[in-house]
Amino acid sequence: MNPYQNKRRWKYLLLFFAIIIAASSLWYTDFLVERISKSERTRAELWSQSFKKMFETDDDEMMNYLFAVRDSLVVPAIVTNEKDSIITYVALDTSRTYDKIETDKKYDPKYFVRELKSMKSQHQAITLELNGKTSYVYYKDSYLLTQLRFFPYIQLSVIAIFLIIAYTTFNSSRRSEQNQVWVGLAKETAHQLGTPISSLMAWVELLKDKFNAEDDPLILQMENDVKRLEIVADRFSKIGSKPILTSHSVYETIKDYVDYFRVRVSDKIEFVVTGDENQEALLNIPLFDWVIENILKNAVNAIEGRGKISVNIVENLVKEQIFVDITDTGKGIPRSKFDAIFQPGFTTRKRGWGLGLSLTKRIIENYHRGQIFVKESELEKGTTFRIIIKSSLKYVPTT
Repeated sequence: MNPYQNKRRWKYLLLFFAIIIAASSLWYTDFLVERISKSERTRAELWSQSFKKMFETDDDEMMNYLFAVRDSLVVPAIVTNEKDSIITYVALDTSRTYDKIETDKKYDPKYFVRELKSMKSQHQAITLELNGKTSYVYYKDSYLLTQLRFFPYIQLSVIAIFLIIAYTTFNSSRRSEQNQVWVGLAKETAHQLGTPISSLMAWVELLKDKFNAEDDPLILQMENDVKRLEIVADRFSKIGSKPILTSHSVYETIKDYVDYFRVRVSDKIEFVVTGDENQEALLNIPLFDWVIENILKNAVNAIEGRGKISVNIVENLVKEQIFVDITDTGKGIPRSKFDAIFQPGFTTRKRGWGLGLSLTKRIIENYHRGQIFVKESELEKGTTFRIIIKSSLKYVPTT
């Protein structure tokens, strides 16, 4: 199983369970809110009935009982007549209502207007008949119920922020550790390759002298391959270090590698390099060649039988950028995989490691401060990769 696809499945699975947990928390809180809301409605109705009975009885004992019931069922409420004039109120903010005992507290009429409007929007009024006239009791949610409505959202937000911070920290630490391992492995590989490469170079020189084959084409190709191995070792030794970028012709750099590459693949594949030969960019040749190599190898693997690979170099004068479009006539890439192909471990080949394009993306974006992406692709027709790098030539606009 592709490790990247497996990782993505785990992400989707964890996201699914997170959604289930969040939905369950919201549902249960909503259930509790509904139960408490019904309970408060009952309390408001009992308070209203006790308030009504106080107008209808003259019995002192009954009046004391009604006062006790009323005070035990206190909810924030306002009683009004048919014209919305306030008859009485209970359990409101005493700092905004007139209180004879605490004279430093003042009456705020706007506060009553706001509270009445809020109560009307929250609950249906309870109708009372007082002394032959219709009155209305409006009430609002208690402080506890109001807090409970928002609690799950606050709780889930705090948990989400904590998980995001924890995941980011852990992921950064893990990537740093992985990078250190990869850098160490790459440098050790370069060191191990150094000795046999030096020996091969010596053997090639020995063959030239012994058989007087200075201009023999086979010996020259062997020498090119040994030099290529030396470049590969140099690439590995540079991983983890800041590469040195110098100005080079983009066209010549790509053409040189394509000329080397074309004789080492099937002659059924045609290679074409076009574009402005004068465009220059800041490049690290060994690393940039690695980019071109990875894309060309993928293009060759995507072509079955005869095909064509085209490299077109275009200049964007406005942004001072150079576009390198590499197009093949292979089997194409599904649109859903345009981003996934650059992830480490993603491969469609049985013997592939899935590291080529991920390294390519890192070299272009991290070292050359450019971009690489799939510009377009159509199944069974081909794919175009676009590389964007900054031009090292500065243009002065004409007046």
